Amino acid sequence: MTRRQFALGGGGLAAGWLVAAARGVSADPAPASAGAPAPGLIEDLVAANRILADQGVLDGYGHVSARHDRDPDRYLLSRSLAPELVTAGDIMEYDLDSRPVDARGRTAYLERFIHGEVYRARPDVKAIVHHHAPSVIPFGASTVPLRPLYHMAAFLGGGVPVFDIRAAAGGPTDMLVSSAALGQALARGLGEHSAILMRGHGAVVVGASVPQAVARSVYMEIDARVAAQAIALGGEVRYLDAEEARRAQAAVEATLGRPWELWKRKAMARCAGPTPSS
Repeated sequence: MTRRQFALGGGGLAAGWLVAAARGVSADPAPASAGAPAPGLIEDLVAANRILADQGVLDGYGHVSARHDRDPDRYLLSRSLAPELVTAGDIMEYDLDSRPVDARGRTAYLERFIHGEVYRARPDVKAIVHHHAPSVIPFGASTVPLRPLYHMAAFLGGGVPVFDIRAAAGGPTDMLVSSAALGQALARGLGEHSAILMRGHGAVVVGASVPQAVARSVYMEIDARVAAQAIALGGEVRYLDAEEARRAQAAVEATLGRPWELWKRKAMARCAGPTPSS
């Protein structure tokens, strides 16, 4: 499979966006399309889904989005599908109210409001990962903070807040951020941080690019695992201090192209044959 075939995989993606754009100026209440995104962005978004599944950060649940490169008020996210099965033809365009531009009968993720409201609140964010990695759950459900023990997770040095949906909703919920109001509450909790834990649920991680958000998610999961191991040993746990975290983050994020290219090549290689899209 060529890079172009991977990017356009199986769905007539460019044609679909032309149809969406035409519908956007009709009587259809759906928002107008920003136009076809760069093929490289779609390719990276598909790869991101597969990378995070391969790295054990996502399983049948969780999702990854990217801000549209032609309009900051639009974002790209797969239809509701297990991340490892996502192809280019599954990517849908949304406005910041999380309304699909051209649903064509496809089911949207219930928690898409995470993406729309974080993009609205954080113009600097270009990609978002929502995951349920088991290793982070204890830190969202206890008073033990998630801190950078591992230099590859130095971006956590600014702190990791916890979103408690019960407090945000004013009572019990199904634990899903399935409305704009809950998405806004989560975005407020995230503030200027790079990640936020979700009590009893998982985490949201943001980045200035798809590769950065993916790498942060991978290394956050590893940091949570090794931190729990260190805590279980007993005794003092020595985390990165603020200056170490600042320096390590700068060094690591300057070289993220190295793991990204490796992860992406592996993900693309796994797409060499026919891939189910449902």
